Parts: sequence; structure tokens; C-alpha cells
Amino acid sequence: MEKTLYIQRKLEATILKYLKSPEIIAVVGPRQCGKTTLLTHIFEDLKAKREKVAFLTFEDKKVLDLFSQNIDEFCELYIKSNRYVFIDEFHYAKKGGKQLKYIYDTQKVKIFISGSSSIDLTVQAFKYLVGRIFVFSLFQLDFEELLKFKEADVLEFYSKHRVDFEKSATMPTSQISNILAKKLQTHYQDYILYGGYPRVVLAQNIAEKEMILKNIYNIYFLREVKDILGLVDDYKLAQMIKALALQAGNLIEYREIAQVSGASYQTVKGYLNFLEKTFINILVKPYFQNKRVEIVKNPKMYFCDTGLRNYIVNDFRPIDERTDSGALLENGLAMQLLKQERVFNFWRTKQQAEVDFVVKLSQGRAIALEVKKTQRDISQKTLREFQAKYPKIPIYLCSWENPPANKPSIFLPLI
Repeated sequence: MEKTLYIQRKLEATILKYLKSPEIIAVVGPRQCGKTTLLTHIFEDLKAKREKVAFLTFEDKKVLDLFSQNIDEFCELYIKSNRYVFIDEFHYAKKGGKQLKYIYDTQKVKIFISGSSSIDLTVQAFKYLVGRIFVFSLFQLDFEELLKFKEADVLEFYSKHRVDFEKSATMPTSQISNILAKKLQTHYQDYILYGGYPRVVLAQNIAEKEMILKNIYNIYFLREVKDILGLVDDYKLAQMIKALALQAGNLIEYREIAQVSGASYQTVKGYLNFLEKTFINILVKPYFQNKRVEIVKNPKMYFCDTGLRNYIVNDFRPIDERTDSGALLENGLAMQLLKQERVFNFWRTKQQAEVDFVVKLSQGRAIALEVKKTQRDISQKTLREFQAKYPKIPIYLCSWENPPANKPSIFLPLI
């Protein structure tokens, strides 16, 4: 097995908590996000402790065929002599859930599986495994994981001063020195421009980063789209994704996208559902209480990885040189909220007053976040309108610039 440089993932600690529990551990997420590397790392640690372990992949057709066609022989060969069994690329098994249920019910073994989309594992496995499986999502690196690899002193500052919405929705801005703010901005800009795919983060230069993103995009089409949707021609989907990338952060207008892509209205809705289930896009629903004056149906769309989005629109220019900087920073925050497993919506009136995110917290609380490049971009009218309708939900500005000490706003790289 090829040795891969390991960037420690937060999910590792969570999985290790359930190492002794009987439930199957399923890790799902986009391709190239590090699922195989994470499971390999755990496997190697167990192997070093002299545990009886096996690591299989269903990309190996012989292993897959044995699992699918002769489960008893599969158990005899791989299961009975091991305490832990890892199965990578599990989504290739068409009867995976039924076979896993048989193993779980008849064998004393801890099983780990991974899959590149929630579609296959949900349909093929989960319906058989209720009460027998814990499912975890592994996304691309979040900003903290990136800093662990990049720069220790900046990580220490970030970890100490990052915003904890559960405790406090803001922080004393006077604690941020311009030097540290600049360092944070440099790393955060790299994160926003090129995203959090581990292989991209590990790349030595910009050309290599862009080449890796190109390969991820092409592999996604070749393997996910054609395999799952059964497409012969992916042109319409490619056109749709490009249109979505250019409009990230906007309300989805299904008929407009259908016209641009040449796909039907229903096909567009089906493709969008597919893109969400395969961890390419985030669909964010509106927050509302009054249907007469607030948007209640059309979602907004963001990309799970801004690097992939920037590759699709062929634009890797720095934040200060972009005309879409506001939308990109907004997408970056959506990306962070997703990886923090936050539940969030957006708010918009039919008169087009809008607040970017309404984030649900514990104990029924919520906060609202408005993303701007600079303090000057704030619409006080919109903030007042939202506050009048929802006085119990505090609203905070999230800014790309290092906020002055007298401004109650949040420095984006600290979220």
C-alpha cells in the first residue's frame, strides 16, 4: 500500500471513540477528500498495535465478486481471522447493505467502509443497516486542518481566538494584530482560491494545484456522473455546473438554468439533487416566518469546495482583484459552516432585502451572519429590517478586512 503524507483530520478522533462499539463505521464524502487516507491511517495504527486487521478495496474486482457472490467464502477468507476489517470504495457493491447485515449479524468483527457519495450508500446499504451503522461525513479540509499543515504559530493563534458561536458570537477585535491578521488572510485566501482537497493543499506550486483540480473535476465526471446517472453525453450537466459556478450564492432559477444548459426543468432539478448528494454543491433553503413577504421556496446554491468552483470558472485571481470577491467570500463561509456541521439558511424578502446566513445554535438559539469584503459594503437598511422582524436573532458582519477595534464585526479567517 502506497504511503501517503497524512494531514490529521478531526474526524479521526471521533471515529476512534467508537473503535470498541459493534456498529459499522461508514465514512462518506466527495472523491479525493481523504477517506482512503484516513482509513489507511487508522488501519496502520491498529496493525502497529498487533491487532488482527485487513484492508480491502472493492476496486479489486476479485474481492468485490467474492463479496457479492459468495458471502460465506468472503467471511472465511477475510472476516473470521480478523478483529477489524476496512472496506474502501464500498459503493461498488450493488448488494452491499444486505451482505453487510449478514456479516454484522453472524460475525464478531468491527467493519469500516467508505464511499464517494451518499447516494449509493444510502440506497444500497443503509436501508438494511438501521441500528447497525454510524455514518460520518468527511469533507475537504476545513481551515483549521489546513493551518495544521501550513503554519504552527498561526494555527495556535487561530485555535485560541477563533469564533465559538455557542459561547459568543463575536470577539475582542483589539486582540488581532495586523501582522497576524495578514498571515491569516494569506492562508485564508489560499484556502478560498484553491479549496481544501488534501492533494491540492499538499501541492508544491500553483500550477500543480490547478492541475490537480482539473483532474478531480474530470474524474468526477468520468466516474460519478457516467456511472451513477448512466450518461453517454455529459455536455448538458457540464453547462449547468458552469452556470451554477458563475451564480454561486444566488437564488436558483431553475428555468433560467434549463435554458442555459439545454436540459429540461425536471432534469435540472434532478441534477441539482445529484450534485448535492455527491458533495459538489450545497443547497441552502430560505429562512422565513411570513410567506407573504419573505422568500420561501427557491434555495441558494454554493460549492462544497471553492477551489473546484474557481477551476470551473477559470479564475484564481486574488480576492482584491476579483469582481466576484463578495460571492466567493460568502461561498467560503458556507463551506466552513458545512464542515462545522452547522444547520444554516438564508433570509430574503420579496423586495430583495437579504441576510446571507441564519445559523441555528443549541437550545433553540440562532444568529445571523452577513458577509462583506469591507465595512463600507454594509447595508444598514437591510440589517435594520432583519432586526425588526427577528429581534431575538443577533446579526453580525463578517468581514475580509481586519476589523477596527471599535467595530463589532467578525474577522472572516477566524470563523
